[in-house]
Amino acid sequence: MMRKGLAGQRLVAVFIAGVLLLNFPLLSLFDRPLSLFGLPLLHVYLFAVWGGLIAAVGWIVERGAR
Repeated sequence: MMRKGLAGQRLVAVFIAGVLLLNFPLLSLFDRPLSLFGLPLLHVYLFAVWGGLIAAVGWIVERGAR
């Protein structure tokens, strides 16, 4: 069984990762006139990071509930 403190620390780590991944220097790397599957690269990056952060938070919360 995972302690609440460990889950809280992991959620804080996901938050910090989200801030860093959605910050200007990294976003500027993907702001190129390229497309992936017909979509702009920046949009693909934003939605992939957003979905990954939601999945990570869901995994941490569900793992802590068991």
